[in-house]
Amino acid sequence: MNSTILNLKSRIAEVADLKSAAAVLEWDQETYMPDNAGEVRALQVATLRKFAHTVFTSDETAKLLDEATADDQESDEARLLSIWKRDFERASKLPPELVFEKTKAIGRAKESWKQARLHQDFTRFESDFSRLVDFARQESSIIGYDEHPYDTLLDEFEPNMTTREVKTVFEHLRSSLVPIVQTIQQCKQPADQFLYETYDVSKLWDLGMDVLHLVGYDFTRGRQDLSTHPFSTTFDISDVRITTRIAENNLVSGLFSTLHEFGHALYEQGVDPKWQRTLLAEGTSLGIHESQSRLWENHIGRSQAFWEYLLPHLQTKFPNTLQNITLSEFYRAINKVQPSLIRVDADEVTYPLHVLLRFEIEADLIEGRLEVRELPELWRTKMQTYLGVVPENETDGILQDIHWSLGAFGYFPTYTLGTLYAAQFFEQASFALDNLESQIRSGQYSPLKNWLKTHIHQFGRAKSAKELVFDITNTSLSAEPWLKYIKTKYGDLYEF
Repeated sequence: MNSTILNLKSRIAEVADLKSAAAVLEWDQETYMPDNAGEVRALQVATLRKFAHTVFTSDETAKLLDEATADDQESDEARLLSIWKRDFERASKLPPELVFEKTKAIGRAKESWKQARLHQDFTRFESDFSRLVDFARQESSIIGYDEHPYDTLLDEFEPNMTTREVKTVFEHLRSSLVPIVQTIQQCKQPADQFLYETYDVSKLWDLGMDVLHLVGYDFTRGRQDLSTHPFSTTFDISDVRITTRIAENNLVSGLFSTLHEFGHALYEQGVDPKWQRTLLAEGTSLGIHESQSRLWENHIGRSQAFWEYLLPHLQTKFPNTLQNITLSEFYRAINKVQPSLIRVDADEVTYPLHVLLRFEIEADLIEGRLEVRELPELWRTKMQTYLGVVPENETDGILQDIHWSLGAFGYFPTYTLGTLYAAQFFEQASFALDNLESQIRSGQYSPLKNWLKTHIHQFGRAKSAKELVFDITNTSLSAEPWLKYIKTKYGDLYEF
């Protein structure tokens, strides 16, 4: 490795450390920080992220990137240079002061969002939300785009994906999915009341921890805590943390949140250590990241094989409620298809409709076709149109997700992209691994984890989403494996 690349790696390592330090403060803000510390925490995080941005976009970094070359275009050095140059080109267009002011605004918005949720009052969040929309529009204008201002924001989370491509995928998915949902709604629904009895919160927490041990979360390099909105965060591949949210009147909500975030964490715990402190030790796109969480939440967590192993354990924790519930009854109940208000609690069939709603709102907001003050009423209208349900309050409506308080415009489409990737990957894993279903039924997850690490996790950002999908499936992103999975699974469950 030549001296120029070594100097670059040293400089990039400092940027990675600064970002990790900011992430630690942000994790603390969502878990243990005192309520009145929000204002100063916003300044602390903003200072760190501004400094990281300044170091990364400095003239010295530019000079090193310009001088650096890699003899072998398939080498690790070539991968590093390609991604650093892409990141530099984007980041260098943003003034450090804008990065500082936006980060500060995010810190304040997170706190006003929490208060708005608590009081079921969107107006408490409206001003901060509007400011973040303004920042997003500024960023799109400064960085530039070819077709749609939303392209720039989407590209941050799903590189090389465009608004037009997302619309095409979503329209195809919707045309196939809506008739399936309509058919299921005409079928007899399973009994699921037992899922919504009152459960001991401490036992629900213990259940989640038991499952994390079962599936192999590395607690020597991570931990689980509680937060308002479940999330995972990575300070380094040696420290990947998750949070969950537990409701005493929902037996499986917290467990599925735990499995979801475990999928994210497993991805980054599985990155090859050679990418540490290079900015490549993370998921290559949020669509691929989401594929890992959806795979564990749905293809594993909502499978009959998973509960054949786990249900007896669950019944020992809650014998009064569950001792007479059969595996078939439990499996049907947790896979009940019913339009609902809350995205994170939605069944896997109707879930993409929640994402479609948010994508449309974001794209119109960034394009300037909507104003923030219009959103609560528009949200209710779209929920009625797409899902046939209307929230009674704004906490269960437009305030339910943390993403907009983070300024994360362009994030939501990756949830459905990840759902499609997950089906493609799980299909290939099933072909490659003998008796995968039997392994799940017996609580053995090492073969699947090893397959995921070998084909996806180890590469971090060194392989793009398109490269991974093609290498694994020999094709590109497709909705067909997911639609096949849904039709087969729910055709059996609902007998259509």
